Amino acid sequence: MEMLFIGGGNMAGALIGGLIARGAAPTDIVVVDPSQQQRDSLAERFQIRALPAVDSSAIVEGGTIVFAVKPQQLREAARSLAASITDQLIISVAAGIRIGDLSRWLGGHQRIVRAMPNTPALIGQGVSGLNAAPELASGDRLLAERVLGAVGATVWVDDESKLDAVTAISGSGPAYVFLFIEALEAAATQLGLSPAQARVLVQGTVAGAAQLALQSIEAPATLRERVTSKGGTTAAALAEFEAGDLRELVAKAARAAHRRSVELGDEFGKD
Repeated sequence: MEMLFIGGGNMAGALIGGLIARGAAPTDIVVVDPSQQQRDSLAERFQIRALPAVDSSAIVEGGTIVFAVKPQQLREAARSLAASITDQLIISVAAGIRIGDLSRWLGGHQRIVRAMPNTPALIGQGVSGLNAAPELASGDRLLAERVLGAVGATVWVDDESKLDAVTAISGSGPAYVFLFIEALEAAATQLGLSPAQARVLVQGTVAGAAQLALQSIEAPATLRERVTSKGGTTAAALAEFEAGDLRELVAKAARAAHRRSVELGDEFGKD
């Protein structure tokens, strides 16, 4: 499986590392990035070829091209390759940019999958939402799953607009969790624990609770209820969350992220 990565940032590095760990040959992978530091780092880590710009040898018939650039960079990157694209499968991980816009920049190319991974992909624990046109071949869908599945779970959505919801929930979601960890660590120090103690206790609690939720067949609400004794410490804490309307605050935050994802598509999808 010969692959060309346009962009050599963290997500490209995670995908390349995951693919190689699952058996992809480093000699089949090429990355293009303008940063000498990025190129040197990726070449050293993975023994792959890293180029400052695309050359004819990097675009292989029947290969896969992954656009791993920022949304505002995708139009220029796609247009620079349009004349060289033939039958390659295109995978884009740029937030907000719609398949139709990418197809137009690529001169009408249709063999495209849009994906929204998240940063836990850096440790192989990511989750990615994927979408493609209904007519995309099943083999291409399986190939896209293989690429994104190298860094975690994959979920297909049947409507491209739902990728804005994926972005709001799982794409941005790690930051929500990190914010909660920050807040709980701060609360721990306010209660007299040292920063080191707070970090061990909070991170262990969050990781353990997440694993329990993953491994349990019960709903999160049931797991929460099992920790909560009537009139106990947990009930007192949860009452404060409810008084502050935590659920609506979370929903409001997700709606804001969703709205911004749509705006990114409108803003950077223009010609």
